[in-house]
Parts: sequence; C-alpha cells; structure tokens
Amino acid sequence: MRPGTTTSRGGAGSRAADGERALTSVAAGDRFQSGESRDLPRLWHVTLSVSGGRAPIAEVRRALEQLAHDHPFLLTSRYAEDHAEIRYWEEARDLHDAAAVALRLWGEHRQTAGLPPWEIVGLEVIDRATYHQRIAAGYGPAPATPMGVHPF
Repeated sequence: MRPGTTTSRGGAGSRAADGERALTSVAAGDRFQSGESRDLPRLWHVTLSVSGGRAPIAEVRRALEQLAHDHPFLLTSRYAEDHAEIRYWEEARDLHDAAAVALRLWGEHRQTAGLPPWEIVGLEVIDRATYHQRIAAGYGPAPATPMGVHPF
C-alpha cells in the first residue's frame, strides 16, 4: 500500500467504530429539517404483501381480524384465498427499524393469530411526507379507507 492511502474492510452493512451505521439507506437519506433529531421516532407507512397456497377464505379473514385485534395499529387488510396485503403506520427511528418490524410481523404472529403459512412477497416502507405527496398527486394506493379487514 502506498503511503497516505487507507483501506476499508466494511461493506454496505458495516458499522462505524462508534457503533453507528457507516452508511444510510437511500430511502432514509438526509432529508431531515434543521433541528430535527435522527433519534426521534418518525411515522412510516408500511405495506406488507404475503402469498402462498390456498386457504379457506373464512379462516384467512378470521386470522387477519385476530391480528388486527391483537395489534390495533393495523389500518387495513385485504385478502383472498392465496394472498393478502396489510397496510399500517409504524413509528420507528428510521426506515431500517420500520422494515425490520414489518418483516417480523407475519412470522411472529402466525401461531397466535392463526395466520396461513404464507411467505412475505413484498414490502414497501415510505415516510409520511412521501405517502402524502403520492396521495396528493394521485399516485400510489388510495388512502387506507375503509379501515378493517376486507376481501380484494
């Protein structure tokens, strides 16, 4: 190595010496207003899509209703015999934390809510400002109304 050069052993998921993330996600970015702390929780809109083998539609509905009862933060669920979509707001420090919670939701509550053994096939996590910009511009899914559990 030439004098004055340095190397980095970390990759995209590496952590700095002080324990902080060495890199931030593109989605989280540096869009903080002056004076806003990165450690304060923010609201993130989550859309979790799951899919798998066919299950009795009444059981799918009952399981999603149980999940909504156990976790009233769920805004809406849509379902069919072989797939479902759950939309809700998550309060988290950053996109990484909100996505981590969302990716655990289905598996951690499969037994307690009686959810079908489906896999997660899609995840979208966007900040509150982006969600409202999309709605105002007529893009993206319609606002999550009516709230509750509904067939597709």
